[in-house]
Amino acid sequence: MASGRILLVEDEDKLRRVVQLHLESSGFEVDGAASAEQALAQAAAADLIITDLRLPGMDGLQLIQALQARGIQAAIIVITAHGSVEAAVDAMKRGAADFLQKPFSLDHLATVVSKVMATQFLRAENERMREELDQRYRFDNIIGRSAAMREIFHTVERVAPTRATVLLAGESGVGKDMIARAIHQHSPRAKRPFVKINCTALPENLMESELFGYEKGAFTGATTSKPGRFELADGGTAFLDEIGDVPGNIQVKLLRILQERQFERLGSNMTRSVDVRVIAATNVDLRAALEEGRFREDLYYRLNVVPISIPPLRNRKEDIPFLAMHFVHKLANELGSTANQISPAAMDRLLEHSWPGNVRELENTIERSLVLASGETLQAADIRIEAPRQSTITQNQQTPLLPEGETLEHWEQMMIREALRRANGNKSRAARMLGLTRNALRYRLSQMGLEDSGVQDAESPSATGV
Repeated sequence: MASGRILLVEDEDKLRRVVQLHLESSGFEVDGAASAEQALAQAAAADLIITDLRLPGMDGLQLIQALQARGIQAAIIVITAHGSVEAAVDAMKRGAADFLQKPFSLDHLATVVSKVMATQFLRAENERMREELDQRYRFDNIIGRSAAMREIFHTVERVAPTRATVLLAGESGVGKDMIARAIHQHSPRAKRPFVKINCTALPENLMESELFGYEKGAFTGATTSKPGRFELADGGTAFLDEIGDVPGNIQVKLLRILQERQFERLGSNMTRSVDVRVIAATNVDLRAALEEGRFREDLYYRLNVVPISIPPLRNRKEDIPFLAMHFVHKLANELGSTANQISPAAMDRLLEHSWPGNVRELENTIERSLVLASGETLQAADIRIEAPRQSTITQNQQTPLLPEGETLEHWEQMMIREALRRANGNKSRAARMLGLTRNALRYRLSQMGLEDSGVQDAESPSATGV
């Protein structure tokens, strides 16, 4: 049973003493007052005030008004006699948490007190967490109290005023986009453009023209000239998301942007200059890409001036309560939900999950829970966490991973050839079938000696007319 300090306001001395002893035996600290005037002098120390509505001098309703006028935040339970439910309803409208009618059992009183005190404690804890979020554990909309996140906040504060290139590393969903925006917003470039470039979303044959622009007549369909993303970001920040998916020929041009701040539009010989601060992000190990020859070493070191590694949510679980409450407050109004709290049992469920989708998965889970919840507090049953994907092979199964006599290298080559056959030689389509990036497939084809063997990419300029 929850503990706390109670102020009992009752003019009948015997009843006050009996109730006080019973509540003290239940683990509460109880002070007594025989009148509303005495109660006002003691109310500041109370977590809960239990008051009779009929009191000598100032009555219970007037006491409630006086407490509110003084800004006292204690919860209030009113006691009324003679079936005066109307007066109790009036007290509830004025802010009382619950009411009891005389005569009442002491056990029922203890149950009501425990419920109100638990709610009061939860509200106080949520308010404390909200204050911490606002004052100590947030940087713009980035939230965290873990040592790793506080170190990231410190690094952002130090690097933001400079023009140093930043490389953000971390799993999908950890918040790389938000950290990039925070760096931009706290830099001298804050009033200039922030241009996000999702390198995975840009088709390889269009990437150069999208990044650097093109001139009229540069390719079929280029009826006008168009500036690229770097020109649009001039004076501001260009955020290159998933930099590991940039093909080799574009990597060379990016290196020039970083080194010389210069480029040429597609179809033009005129050199243009831009003043752009570059922030890059990746969810893959670029060092492994270096070893495989899929990423230029000189570009890597140009990007990796200030590295910031963002840990996954499973490695900083102390941030989960603060993030969860942030999402409740952020999303409840948008969704029309009355929920504004999370019960301890529900929070335990959130803490037990490993969050493979990181902060993005947590936000989606809170949103789904708010939509389906009906009360003011998210309960454990309201937390709808998506079930993890199950492996089709259990520990008890001894199914061979490869056909007898087959090697992994040969099996991989067979899969690649089969994917190319099904894709009619289209490398991009084959890469999607295999769950690889275009660059990863090209690397494997070069190892197989097939890179220049007539295998086509139907998204290349020759195939699309660009």
